[in-house]
Amino acid sequence: MDYKVLDMEKYYRKDIYRHFTMECKCSIMITSKIDVSDLVAYSKQTGTKFYINFLYVLTKALNTRDDYKMRYLYQEDKLVVFDKINTAHYVFHEDTETFTVVYTEFSEDYLAFYDRCCADIEKAKQTRSYGLDGSKLNYFDASYIPWLSYEALHVELPDGHLHFPPIINWGKYRSENERLMMPVTVRMNHAVADGYVVSKAFLLLEKEIERLVEN
Repeated sequence: MDYKVLDMEKYYRKDIYRHFTMECKCSIMITSKIDVSDLVAYSKQTGTKFYINFLYVLTKALNTRDDYKMRYLYQEDKLVVFDKINTAHYVFHEDTETFTVVYTEFSEDYLAFYDRCCADIEKAKQTRSYGLDGSKLNYFDASYIPWLSYEALHVELPDGHLHFPPIINWGKYRSENERLMMPVTVRMNHAVADGYVVSKAFLLLEKEIERLVEN
């Protein structure tokens, strides 16, 4: 879990950061639909799981930019950027209607990530505990809502809570004008992200989908 400590005087958002951590503590959240037609087709053609393929392109996209790899270390009063962030996703247990957190370490090697994620999911299916691990600092939250194709979603954290990793949600895709469109929500703390940074996450995600399906 390697990281670099940001020099606040050299941080490109230093004035914005101070404003949104001291004067106007808030978050920013955008929901937008992305076209996953090609990723769905790729998953069917290769006999692979769309869910894991989406996790792969999502995590790869977020690892391309430092803004998505940040965390505030309270005990040390440091703003850090991790070399790599990984995904904390979830297994739903129908018998108890509860979830278990699944921690999957990212690898740019698609097959390595795919196999690792499959194994992590199968392991999580064997328990009914929530499994939250507070020591997993270089992880972002990724949650699938398969029951709805929603229009908007809100994730609230306490005012002033400096949670900087992205919180990503996505819902069920559905056909619109002969394309498969899927709602995706990106939530970030306004201290480290604005409309541009959040919008960029969607653009990077679409780019990584293109790269995967073209290989």
